[in-house]
Amino acid sequence: MRIDSRLLHGQVATNWAKAAKIDRILVVSDSVAKDELRKVIIMQAAPPGTKANVIPLAKMIRIYHDPRFYGLRVMILVENPQDAKRLIQGGIRVKSLNIGSLSFEVGRKMVTDTIAVNQADIDAFTWIHNQGILLETRKVSTDSKWDLWKTLRERNLVE
Repeated sequence: MRIDSRLLHGQVATNWAKAAKIDRILVVSDSVAKDELRKVIIMQAAPPGTKANVIPLAKMIRIYHDPRFYGLRVMILVENPQDAKRLIQGGIRVKSLNIGSLSFEVGRKMVTDTIAVNQADIDAFTWIHNQGILLETRKVSTDSKWDLWKTLRERNLVE
């Protein structure tokens, strides 16, 4: 599972999909699932030979528990930590959560060169961390893993 406010883009399509040897990219977002133009653009960004779908969160939780889902190599992309938390609460198991980018906007603090957080993000990351899930940041698969929780602690954003 990857959090990236840009969802499916060049780095995901060219690097992560190949490195993880995935069968399918699932963009999981209630808002994007309702936006036909964004859905078309996202599905066109998928690398050749890899299927991409845009689905709402409730459907992701439902299909994750369907036996037909077992054995598939899937990358789940969400826009924000709150959606990741909802999926994990819904029973989706992850050992580590990759955070690629959270765009800066008013009310957010930059904590790395690509990640800006607000209090809702920090609350979601705290909950995820407390589940024993590693919060790792990497732009591409060949980058070294960086522990986002450590960065949030160093910036006195979490205890």
